[in-house]
Amino acid sequence: MNEEVEFVLDATKEGMNAAIAHLERAFLKIRAGKASPAMLSAVMVDYYGSQTPLSQVANVNTPDGRTISVQPWEKNMLQEIEKAIMNANLGFNPMNNGDMIIINVPPLTEERRIQLTKQAKAEAEHAKVGVRSARQDANKEIKDLDISEDLQKNATADVQDLTDVFTKKIEDFLVKKEAEIMKV
Repeated sequence: MNEEVEFVLDATKEGMNAAIAHLERAFLKIRAGKASPAMLSAVMVDYYGSQTPLSQVANVNTPDGRTISVQPWEKNMLQEIEKAIMNANLGFNPMNNGDMIIINVPPLTEERRIQLTKQAKAEAEHAKVGVRSARQDANKEIKDLDISEDLQKNATADVQDLTDVFTKKIEDFLVKKEAEIMKV
């Protein structure tokens, strides 16, 4: 196979992997039934005048499937962390016991599960658009290469095979996430 074609295929695979990585990060933020420290990943705390991620000012744990505990490294940060969690508008009601913040994660309603499933589908579709965009860019680059028609056809077929593989991966991730969300 031609070196230029190899380069285009590698770049395409890299772009498609980036779409998958983005999807995985997006799925982490979509809440399934169990409590997870990732649920608080978007919380920013006012730490001496600068907005700092919660994970950099406190230890975030899940002692059980329905509870998140936030143990600040400095006691005087308790109120700031509590305020930041409330302001993040995640639907959580943090309780401050003087030592740490405890968040009880309520079970999801059927309606909320359906909303989260729709959100997961939208993220998966966004990832598929990224994969198709990488395919389109690759096909354009292949057309611009100074190679024979047969090589162009083979390279285009290889790009389509890559697209199919990555689309299948996205579908598999989505099925797994939907099952996780809908599990009571």
